[in-house]
Amino acid sequence: LLIPSLQRCVQLLLLPLHILACLGFWDSFYKKVFPYVTAKVAAIYNHKVYKRKQELFSNLRKFAGPLGQLVLLEIGTGTGTNFQFYPPGCRLTCTDPNPNFRKFLLKSLSENRHLTLERFVVASGEDLHQIPDGTMDVVVCTLVLCSVTNIKKVLTEVLRVLRLGGAFYFLEHVAADHSSWTYFWQKVCDPVWKYFGDGCSLSRETEKELEKTNFSELNLRHIHVTPYWIPSSPHIIGYAVK
Repeated sequence: LLIPSLQRCVQLLLLPLHILACLGFWDSFYKKVFPYVTAKVAAIYNHKVYKRKQELFSNLRKFAGPLGQLVLLEIGTGTGTNFQFYPPGCRLTCTDPNPNFRKFLLKSLSENRHLTLERFVVASGEDLHQIPDGTMDVVVCTLVLCSVTNIKKVLTEVLRVLRLGGAFYFLEHVAADHSSWTYFWQKVCDPVWKYFGDGCSLSRETEKELEKTNFSELNLRHIHVTPYWIPSSPHIIGYAVK
């Protein structure tokens, strides 16, 4: 009973934002501001998980095509903070539903000249119809599944665009154990978080969706990102093979 009560208090405090959102003003404003916020936050976050990402992406070449070239799709590319971890010669397709990320993405590419950008597509992860079936060796998604409208649709699209034997790499913050104080605060903070995180939810049980998806192999482990007391600390990291 305490969680719904606190949520209602938070929602009452956020009433002006809710009204702006209902009128369509908040979304259009925040879509322009969010890339600047992300650029600042992503640099701090990347520093915290640098070794984790190095380890995660260390075997990307294993999934390169028969000619040895890796064709990679990144969903929700944002500012391009993952580019530094991709192998030289990687052929890159980037998608993001927010076109305002484009200039930040191009800046990251100018700092990572070992990559070749084939195309940037303005699209949500739920609808990647511009990407043909079975054309990707690897799909990457980091801190994106927390804010998509429908995880199942995104993972269905991932399976569609991946070639047989290709891999899906992920790093996502997720719901904490339901008996923990972290989960309590995740549920309380969710109404605020979605406004300032561009739809992000703190309490998504993403691992359950991954387990239900028809991957032939799933390599997943739970980690925590410092500081451990913040509600977004619990994460999952790993890759799944089609």
